[in-house]
Amino acid sequence: MRKGHVPAAVPAEKYLLKRLLDPETAAAYLSIAAADEDPAAFMQALRSVTEAYGGVARMAKRAGLNRQQLYRTLSATGNPELRTLMAILKSAGFGFSVVPLDAGVRKTVATRTTRARAVLPVRNVRMAARAPQRRAPPRASRAAA
Repeated sequence: MRKGHVPAAVPAEKYLLKRLLDPETAAAYLSIAAADEDPAAFMQALRSVTEAYGGVARMAKRAGLNRQQLYRTLSATGNPELRTLMAILKSAGFGFSVVPLDAGVRKTVATRTTRARAVLPVRNVRMAARAPQRRAPPRASRAAA
């Protein structure tokens, strides 16, 4: 049996950079990377968006940053300051926002008292179960006052 010609695969990097030129796709890409617990994932996503929007030199010029500083910031060991991160995002046409976690990430934890119910992040569930329960002080009646 003769093997037919198999077309070459699309290079992933070029395909990604082309897709990241769409602002909605780039914003979703950065948001998903920011949701990951590993900060290196967000830094890699930020590097990819920077490359898609013209490269480090062009982004540094738009953001008003030093080119060498931006190269170091976007390196694998880089740790950008919030001011630098905001400048990079703004020069690419993005903003920075904080949103509540999805309902699936949060869990409602019932405390031992019947009055209170606390909504805690998942990682605090164990701490909430071990936390000492406080009782509410008895209410003074209005007739006594």
